[in-house]
Amino acid sequence: MRRGTGVTDAWSERAQLYRESRAHAEGADLDLVVEWAAGSRTAIDVATGGGHVARRLREAGLEVVSCDPAPGMRPDVICFAEDLPFAPDSFDLAVTRVAAHHFADVAAAVGELARVAPRVVVVDNLRLGDAAEEAERIRDPSHVRNHSEDEWRDLFAAAGLVVEEVRTFDFPIELDPWLERTACTGEDAERVRELLADRIRGDEIVLDRIALLGWRR
Repeated sequence: MRRGTGVTDAWSERAQLYRESRAHAEGADLDLVVEWAAGSRTAIDVATGGGHVARRLREAGLEVVSCDPAPGMRPDVICFAEDLPFAPDSFDLAVTRVAAHHFADVAAAVGELARVAPRVVVVDNLRLGDAAEEAERIRDPSHVRNHSEDEWRDLFAAAGLVVEEVRTFDFPIELDPWLERTACTGEDAERVRELLADRIRGDEIVLDRIALLGWRR
């Protein structure tokens, strides 16, 4: 999330859409987060959004603290990913899912995840090239940047994390709700469709998603 730009107010306004979003409430990547959480007792869900990671981990029996800079997302703690107000090793596991592309300083955020927990899971959309990045920024001005697998590995290494496992997924999302969640309409929506034409299949857009599990050295 970008600091000082009013984006948190925009996210609060969108909160119910994200709570109700099927694309966020389910998926193989979310199932994988639960699988990778096995053996952990406590977790922090960073940039919780609609709260789906926190919900699933609680259902799996973990004690979870959720955090997000947008009050409307109803997190347990309001804070930015780059500045988590917790002591080192406060949790067994730190997770952030489909949020890192909004972080103003992703390296600082990964460093914070690694500081507050010895195990870190990051799930996010993969970088698909310049056209896709332009489309993402038009659709949602709070988008900062998607990253490649190599870039994620470098970010983990810089934070002192050893990458234990990586998975990638084709992730189809209903196109119209995807645009509606960020109020992308009219000419902007048409431009997004043009830039991502090779990713559109009928009424869906197919994005690539990556999940990484890391352990602190």
